[in-house]
Amino acid sequence: MTDTPATPLLDQVHRPADLKRLSDAQLHTLAEELRAETISAVSETGGHLGAGLGVVELTVALHAVFDTPRDKIVWDVGHQCYPHKILTGRRDRIRTLRQKDGLSGFTKRSESPYDPFGAAHSSTSISAALGFAVARDLGGQVPEGLGDAIAVIGDGSMSAGMAYEAMNNAGHLGKRLIVILNDNEMSIAPPVGAMSAYLSRLYAEAPFQDFKAAAKGAVSLLPGPFREGAKRARDVLKGMAVGGTLFEQLGFSYVGPIDGHDLSQLLPVLRTVHDRATGPILIHVLTKKGKGYGPAETARDKGHGVSKFNVVTGEQKKAPSNAPSYTSVFAKSLLQEAAEDTRICAVTAAMPDGTGLNLFAERYPSRCFDVGIAEQHGVTFSAALAAGGMKPFCAIYSTFLQRGYDQVVHDVAIQRLPVRFAIDRAGLVGADGATHAGAFDVAYLSNLPGFTVMAAADEAELKHMVATAAAHDAGPIAFRFPRGEGRGVEMPERGEVLEIGKGRIIAKGSRVALLSFGTRLEEVQKAAESLTVRGITPTIADARFAKPLDRELILSLAEDHEALITIEEGAVGGFGSHVAQLLAEEGVFDSGLKYRSMVLPDTFIDQASPADMYAEAGMNAEQIEAKVLDTRGVAQIGARRA
Repeated sequence: MTDTPATPLLDQVHRPADLKRLSDAQLHTLAEELRAETISAVSETGGHLGAGLGVVELTVALHAVFDTPRDKIVWDVGHQCYPHKILTGRRDRIRTLRQKDGLSGFTKRSESPYDPFGAAHSSTSISAALGFAVARDLGGQVPEGLGDAIAVIGDGSMSAGMAYEAMNNAGHLGKRLIVILNDNEMSIAPPVGAMSAYLSRLYAEAPFQDFKAAAKGAVSLLPGPFREGAKRARDVLKGMAVGGTLFEQLGFSYVGPIDGHDLSQLLPVLRTVHDRATGPILIHVLTKKGKGYGPAETARDKGHGVSKFNVVTGEQKKAPSNAPSYTSVFAKSLLQEAAEDTRICAVTAAMPDGTGLNLFAERYPSRCFDVGIAEQHGVTFSAALAAGGMKPFCAIYSTFLQRGYDQVVHDVAIQRLPVRFAIDRAGLVGADGATHAGAFDVAYLSNLPGFTVMAAADEAELKHMVATAAAHDAGPIAFRFPRGEGRGVEMPERGEVLEIGKGRIIAKGSRVALLSFGTRLEEVQKAAESLTVRGITPTIADARFAKPLDRELILSLAEDHEALITIEEGAVGGFGSHVAQLLAEEGVFDSGLKYRSMVLPDTFIDQASPADMYAEAGMNAEQIEAKVLDTRGVAQIGARRA
C-alpha cells in the first residue's frame, strides 16, 4: 500500500462548479492530480483503470466548460467514470468503489445527480443524450434543470449498431446535441497533433458555421513540414469506418481529430462548441487508454480490469488458487474439440480475453471471429455459420446475450439451428453488480422451443458440457458457467458427451430431495452436511439440464420424498418454474408433495462479493438448510409416507 498522493489543488474541488474559478494552467495541474488520485484509489479497490486514465483531461475539460448537473454528461458503458466521480462530490467514497454498500463501478442515477443516466453496457449514450435533448426542447423538468446533452462514447462502442441508429435519428431531428468520440485506438503522431492544434485555434476564432470550411482548408495553411503528415491524417480519417464524411452524412457537424490529452486543444474546442453549436455535432478526440501510468500503458489490455495492485510496480494482488477458472476450462476444452473437428469455430462480441477465446484465436485464427460490440450481429452470424454446415460456439456473457435476444429467437430457435451458446458470468458476479449479473438466461432461453439448456455444477461438468455441445446437431444448445475459479475437482482428460436431458444423483437420502441446477451444488452439499448432524439426510441431485427436463429423475424424486426443493442461480421463470409446471401437469401436488423453489429474488442486487450477494439473495448453505427445515416442518403436517 502506498501513501495517498499529494493533491493540493484537487483538495479544493468539491463539485464541478469549483473548476470554473481555476485558470487553464491550474486545470492542467488538476488533471495531473486527478490521474494520481485515480491510480491510488483503484490500487486499493481494483476495477477499471485504463479507461478512466484515458479520459482524465477530457473529464476535467467537460466539467470546466459545461454546467453539470444541469448539462447532462452521459458516459458510455461507464468504465471511464472514476475521475468523473472524484470531481462530482464522491471523492470521500472513491475507495469504496465496487464494494458492498460502496460506490458503483459505473454511472448510477440513484448515486448522484451528476450521473443523469446509468450505464454499464455499451453504445447507449447517444440515444440517451438525444432523449435528454428532446426532453429539454419539449419543456421537460428535472430538479437540476435540463441544459446541454453530451454523449461520451468510445470507438469500441461505435461498433454497435445502436450508436448509428441513434446518430441517424439525431441527424434527422437536428437538435443541439454534442457527441464526443473518444478514440483510443489511433495513435497521436506529431503531424496529427500539429494539425489538431492549428485547427483548435481556428475553431476558437472562427464563426461556428465556418468549422467545416476551416477544416477542409487547413492543410494548405499549415507550415510546410506538417503538410504531408496532415494530409496522411486526413486520408486515414477518410478510410476509417467512423470518418468525418460518414458522420456528416448522418447529419452531424464533424470536428477533429484533436489530442484528448492536451487541454490547450480540448478547452478552446469545447468552449466554442458550447457557445456556438446549434445542431448535432461530433468531436473526434484521440486518447490513450491507461495514459500516464506505465504498467497500464504497457499492459496487453491497457489495464482495463485490474485487481488491487502495487502502485509502484503495477503488480496485481491476486489470491492464489489451486483450481482453474471456469473460463480457462471452457477455452481449453473447446481447443480439444476443435483439434478433432475442423467445423468447430468460435464467435465473440468484443470479449476475446474475457471469454477465453483469445486462446482459440491464437491456435485457429481463421476459425475465430470477434464481431465487435455487436451481439445481435454475432448471434445471427453464428446462425448462418450453422446453416452453412459449421459448428459455431457463440461465447457471450449472460448479461450481454440479452442484447441479442430477438436474434436468438428469430434467427436461431425458430430455424432450429445448432448454434452452441457458451454463457460465461452466469449468476451473481460480484463487484460489477446488477448490470453484469447473469440472472435471466435460464428463463429467457429455456422458454424457447427446441432449445437445450445446461448448467455446469463444477469445472469437470463444464468440460463434459463443451463436449456435449460439440456433438449436438439437433438444434440450439446452451451451457452456462460462473465467473471465477472452479471447485478444484479432479478433471477428466477429455470431456464426455452427456445424454441429453439426463441428470444425476449425487447422494441418496430420504424425506427431502434437493435438486440443484448449476454451481449452487457446492452450497447444497454443505447444507446437507449440516442437516445430517441434525438427523436429516437429504437426497442430492444435479439436474444438469433445465431443458429438456429429466422427467424420470424429477418424478422419482417427487414419488420417493415428502418434499422437493430446487436451487438455481437464476431468476423466477427458469428451471424451478419448469419443474413446477411438470409436477402440476402430472398431478403430483394432488398427492401432497411439498415443493419449493429457491431462485434469485425479484430485485437487482448491488455490488458486493459473490458470497455476500448470494447471502443477500438467500441462496448460501445456511439459507438452504433453513429452507429444508422450514419445508420439512410443513411437510410433516400432511406427510404421505413414513
